[in-house]
Amino acid sequence: MTLADVGQLADAIRAEVGKAVVGQAETVDALLVALLAQGHVLLEGPPGTAKTFLAQCFAASLGLDFGRIQFTPDLMPGDILGSNLFNFQTSQFTLTRGPIFTELLLADEINRTPPKTQAALLEAMQERRVTLDGTAHPLPDHFLVVATQNPIESQGVYPLPEAQLDRFLFKLLVPYPSAAEEARIVATFGERAGPQRPADLGVGPVADAATIAAAARAVKGVTLAESVIDYVVRLVRATRESADLASGASPRAAVLLANAARARAALAGRDYVLPDDVKALAAPALRHRLLLSPAAEIEGKAVEALVAELVESTEAPR
Repeated sequence: MTLADVGQLADAIRAEVGKAVVGQAETVDALLVALLAQGHVLLEGPPGTAKTFLAQCFAASLGLDFGRIQFTPDLMPGDILGSNLFNFQTSQFTLTRGPIFTELLLADEINRTPPKTQAALLEAMQERRVTLDGTAHPLPDHFLVVATQNPIESQGVYPLPEAQLDRFLFKLLVPYPSAAEEARIVATFGERAGPQRPADLGVGPVADAATIAAAARAVKGVTLAESVIDYVVRLVRATRESADLASGASPRAAVLLANAARARAALAGRDYVLPDDVKALAAPALRHRLLLSPAAEIEGKAVEALVAELVESTEAPR
C-alpha cells in the first residue's frame, strides 16, 4: 500500500463516518492517526455529544470486530477479561473469553469503575495480550481501545490512574456542536425513534483488518529525521523541567508522539515528518500526562495553556 492509498482509505472512512456523525471532523482525523499509529484514544466530553456513537460508526466503517463494555462501579476484572470455568461434563476447565477479545473495544464511561477493574486493561493496551491463569492469550496487533468519560460529573467516578492515562496515545476533547451542526443533528435524528444504529444510516465497512495492517506498514516507511526526533525529545523533556508542572510526560509519551506524527504525515501524503506534525499533536498527546503543581493550581493555570507555551518556547528545526 502506498501513501496515496492510505490517503484514499482515510477519505473513504471520513465519508462513511460522516453519513451518521455530524461535524467532529477533527476528532475523526485524530482517530485515524491513532489507528495508523496503533495507539489508544480517550474521548472526553459532555453527555450527548455522540462519543459512543462516533466510536460505533468508526468501527463499522473499518469492518473490525466491535466490542463494548459499559463500565459500572460493580464491574470486576473477570467481567472484562473472562475466566477459566470448570465444565462438570468434561471435568476440564474451559476458557470463557471476555469482551476484551475483540479488535476495537469501546470502554464506555471508563472512569465509573474502580482502579482494580481499570487495571484489567493495562496489559491488553500495552502488550496486546491477556494473561489468564498464567497463560497469555494474544490480541490483534491493531487492537484499539476507544474510551469515553464525562468531565462534568464528580459523583460515582474514579479518576484514571497515571499508569492508565499514559497508555492512551490521545485524550481528545469532544465539544458541543455549533448552532448549524446542532440544527443538522436535530433534522437528521429528530424524526427517528429508538436507538441509532450506524447501519440504519448507511454506514458500512470500507476496510478490513488486512487493509488496516497494510496501511500501518506504509506509515512505518515515513522518514523521521534526526532533527525532528531531537525536537520531540526536547519538547517532552521540557514538560519535566517546567516549574508549573508537578509531573511531566514519560519517554513512552515521546515514542507515541513520534509515531503519531508519522501517521499524520502519511495521511497528508508525505513520506517525511514536519515539526508542524508534532506541534499539531502535542496537545492531545500530552494534556492527560501532565499534572499541575500546587502553585500553578492556586494561580488558576490550565494544562492546555502550558502545553501551548511549551510548544511555543521549544525551538523547532527549520
